[in-house]
Amino acid sequence: MRRRLTARPGRRGAPPLAFASAAAVLLVACSGGGTADGAPGGDDGDKGAPAALVVRPGSGGAKVPVGQKVTVRVRRGSLTSVEVTSPGPGRVTGTWSKDRTAWTSTTPLAPGATYTVKAGGRTSGGSALGRTASFTTEAPENSFVGEYSPDKGATVGVAMPVSITFDRPIRDKAAVERKLTVTASPAVEGAWNWLKDRDGKDRVDYRPEQYWRPGTRVTLRMDLAGVNAGGGLYGTQQRIVHFRIGDAVTSTMDAVGKTMTVTRNGRTLRTLNVSGGKKGYETWNGTMVVLSKVPTIRMNSSSVRIFGPEAYDLGSVRWDVQLTPSGTYVHSAPWNAGKFGLVNGSHGCIGMSTDDARWFYEQVGPGDPVTVVHSVDTVAVNNGYGDWNVDWAAWKRGSALDRPPE
Repeated sequence: MRRRLTARPGRRGAPPLAFASAAAVLLVACSGGGTADGAPGGDDGDKGAPAALVVRPGSGGAKVPVGQKVTVRVRRGSLTSVEVTSPGPGRVTGTWSKDRTAWTSTTPLAPGATYTVKAGGRTSGGSALGRTASFTTEAPENSFVGEYSPDKGATVGVAMPVSITFDRPIRDKAAVERKLTVTASPAVEGAWNWLKDRDGKDRVDYRPEQYWRPGTRVTLRMDLAGVNAGGGLYGTQQRIVHFRIGDAVTSTMDAVGKTMTVTRNGRTLRTLNVSGGKKGYETWNGTMVVLSKVPTIRMNSSSVRIFGPEAYDLGSVRWDVQLTPSGTYVHSAPWNAGKFGLVNGSHGCIGMSTDDARWFYEQVGPGDPVTVVHSVDTVAVNNGYGDWNVDWAAWKRGSALDRPPE
């Protein structure tokens, strides 16, 4: 929860008249008469000017250098509250002058961040003053961004985690994680877990303890603009991403029984005869999550580093549902027609008849879980979304909030 630096609020008064410029933002309230010399208030050199709050930097100006201080002064009055915040870096602290007519920031500004200043005061005649201004700091020299999934507006399966992969190494993972929030309706407990993706990039995934409930509406908020990830690396993103959880379409493949059972919202739809990975090329055990699907794809063994006698080039393979980046698919395999339900004869994929493969293709979508039982070697967490193969206690320990920066 964002903490705020506030002082005692002022009473509401007559509506103010505002004057603005790129250098400063003034708010003027009539006080019903002059003020004698020596009355409370910051003096900007214009003794005849009306009471006002002055905020620097003010709204509408050029990008602000990060070394600049934020100042709030009152002319012909006193300050009652000052609050300076940014969604990414958070609140800015500051110090007050002895006569409480000026406030100066002490927290350094972050690059590439938008700040909002809210100030309140009171004229020497007792009328309330108020001012809100905003400004953006200059962009950082070194920045990072996160590629997130699922996309905004998507409807996904019950096993889809929120996943963010960063384009630069994140040293202060806790600082970044604090600015990532996921909310759900209906509410559910969830946790972040940091890992490396298959290319060695820093990645953080969020999931609940159990699969999402169908119909859940989920919101990811990334308040990363101006966040220091360590080593002079700053974030630039402000994103709000809404997505929805669809039906609970779950599939279980029995590597011993050589069957695939598909259910929707707890009701069994069909049990299909399949052929999984043969000895030495066994289909991954554990839960995988549908990543994508295409009606036709060329499958060449060189893409998964299989050469020699086991090499293959299958040309156009139909009804392809991808489960892992390492090359695990559910697909049509007419060349194994005599093996479905009887023999595991693939190089790790789950093959079935063309008709069954088309039916399966039409039932599933991104985020739907496919769980393989009675096989060997559980799929790695970073090989697609193997998140569900980590027990809940261990998953929560993957958060960076209790760890020091790297």
